Amino acid sequence: MKVLVPVKRVIDYNVKVRVKADGTGVDLANVKMSMNPFDEIAVEQALRLREAGTVEEVVVVSIGVKQSQETLRTALAMGADRAILVVATDDVHQDIEPLAVAKILKAIVDEEAPGLVLTGKQAIDNDMNATGQMLSALLGWSQGTFASGLEIDGDHAIVTREVDGGLQTIKVGMPTIITVDLRLNEPRYASLPNIMKAKKKPLDEKTAADYGVDVTPRLTIVKTGEPDTRAAGVKVADVAELVAKLKEAGAL
Repeated sequence: MKVLVPVKRVIDYNVKVRVKADGTGVDLANVKMSMNPFDEIAVEQALRLREAGTVEEVVVVSIGVKQSQETLRTALAMGADRAILVVATDDVHQDIEPLAVAKILKAIVDEEAPGLVLTGKQAIDNDMNATGQMLSALLGWSQGTFASGLEIDGDHAIVTREVDGGLQTIKVGMPTIITVDLRLNEPRYASLPNIMKAKKKPLDEKTAADYGVDVTPRLTIVKTGEPDTRAAGVKVADVAELVAKLKEAGAL
């Protein structure tokens, strides 16, 4: 079985995001970029399935700017077999929207014929949490979202999902789309030898036009702003004053 893992290039999660002075978006100048953490977990899970003998090949794909090849090389260094880069824009500030991404991924799935698509539940830059579900709808495949546990049982996948009430275990038919959550695994670090080997692994470059997908944005960002600064706290002399303050704030 082949596994397809979409990965996205995002601002590194350790970086403090800065908003542009004119409020038109996030400042990306001289900012460290890395693989979306949820996607990194998806890559790790695909590699573990291959090591268990369930999977024969792990293919990673990224859709966005040409610089996303760095993200793909990271996935290859972790152990993925080959990569596909779909250059959809030259503007690093343009975020390819989930529906366009899902349409491109559908075209790639039709070409590659994987038995499983593993992807992060969401990207940390826009928090859309929509691509996996949209891809499932376009393909007509089953889906298991927010996975914190995954087992392959013949032609079915057993998925443990994180839901508001706790954990839910479902059994879905293959092929399927699985979106993964943080507690599924701990991603490995790429060793220096594997980083060197990754430079020689195949990386095919395509464009959105090759798949006949229009990536023109359908959404317009009206304004981007910093979160409101938290007001300083105050000390109260006694319980009576505390109750009065809470009443003023509408907490009682």
